[in-house]
Amino acid sequence: MRLGLRLLFAFFLINGIAAFFVLRVFTAEIKPSVREVMEDIMVDTANILAELASDDLAQGRMRDGRFAQQVRHYAHRPIDAAIWGFSKQSLDYRIYVTDTQGTVVFDSENRAVGEDYSRWRDVARTLRGDYGARATRAVPGDDTSGVMYVAAPVVVNGQIGGVLTVAKPVSTVQRFIDRAENKVLASGLLLLVLSAAVGVAVTLWVVWNVRRLRDYALSVQGPADGEHAASTEAALAVPQVPGELGDLARAMDRMRARLEGRDYIEGYVRALTHELKSPVAAIRGAGELLQEELPAADRALFADQVVQQSERLQRLIDRLLELSKLEQRQHAQVRTPAALEACASAALAHTQARAVQRGVALHLAGHGTTGPWEAELVTLALTNLLDNAIDFSPPGSAVQLEIDGTTVAVQDAGPGVPDYALARLGERFFTTARPAGERSGSGLGLAIVRRVMALHGGHMDVRNTLPGLRVTLHFPAD
Repeated sequence: MRLGLRLLFAFFLINGIAAFFVLRVFTAEIKPSVREVMEDIMVDTANILAELASDDLAQGRMRDGRFAQQVRHYAHRPIDAAIWGFSKQSLDYRIYVTDTQGTVVFDSENRAVGEDYSRWRDVARTLRGDYGARATRAVPGDDTSGVMYVAAPVVVNGQIGGVLTVAKPVSTVQRFIDRAENKVLASGLLLLVLSAAVGVAVTLWVVWNVRRLRDYALSVQGPADGEHAASTEAALAVPQVPGELGDLARAMDRMRARLEGRDYIEGYVRALTHELKSPVAAIRGAGELLQEELPAADRALFADQVVQQSERLQRLIDRLLELSKLEQRQHAQVRTPAALEACASAALAHTQARAVQRGVALHLAGHGTTGPWEAELVTLALTNLLDNAIDFSPPGSAVQLEIDGTTVAVQDAGPGVPDYALARLGERFFTTARPAGERSGSGLGLAIVRRVMALHGGHMDVRNTLPGLRVTLHFPAD
């Protein structure tokens, strides 16, 4: 499972469990809290009414006394109150009074007068001097039909002379409970959605930074020769990430610098050792033979071989130095715009003598543009292309240097290269056989060309044309 999915799964699991328990606690506490407030208010109401009823109870006029009349008037009062968005249009208190035996002597609804309520908790506990209250369902098994009863003692001559109970249906406050629960649930769901969005954002941020570190770690192995300079520079830039990830990025940068230096040296040492074997062995063999008595013709032949191999070593060293300097750079240094035609003319001048020596004609055709390129590097690339084309061209043939806008193509009349080798042209020290059994080159010429193109953000295309090989350099436009 990917890191992002794991983080999201863990976040949603923790967030979901926390939200479940929090919402459950809130919803579970709403109903008891409302009933507790309701009971507290009913306690005050019962005690006030008990004081008002004490005189009528002492005089035995509970059924038709002033208290009874006022309670009946209360029950028939018109009411239309807007309470926090709800309309209240009925008065819901039921009030009844019992004597010291628990017999109902007054009922505001006239349905329990004369009945024995001494066994009900509200009456029994109050007659004993305790706090009396109860909640009873009007319909068994139906929680919505519950009625809350709160009693207060009616004191007559300093003693408990009866009990006054205030009753109120729980359903009258149920709508407030339902609204509060709905608000809690809606707010909880909104909080869950917002926290999920934050979790997704944080996860994406973490994954994005981790992927930047991953891409940077992959760049430690070094860019390919054909990569554009812009992408190479971006890949090698240290990611600017905060906290511990930033410390990790800087540590990886120091590691990259050490690895690049070591791998660079090791790779060049191995490649250079391999390339030096043949010319050094040839020079040594020719030198040993020259120590002996040889005919003048043979001595001249071996001496010429020493000179040729020395020149080969010199070319190898020069190109290695050039490629080494290019690979240490991250981009071209453009001081003034360069004209492709001027660079092509300079490259032709550098290779003209060698072309005449091998009997190969050089031709320049087309027109190019001026762009933000480093003239010396462009000339170096074209010179290496022409040298390579001259090496593979048979005597009496021609090498065409064609310019068209921001592209430059070099076309020779040689045998071309095998199709399987096309993709590898430009790798350091990768070469193909020269015509007529000549010694193979170092493979550094096209490596220099590809590096020059990478520094300019361009690229090199190679294809067989039968006969010949065509190498096209594509420079980026402004």
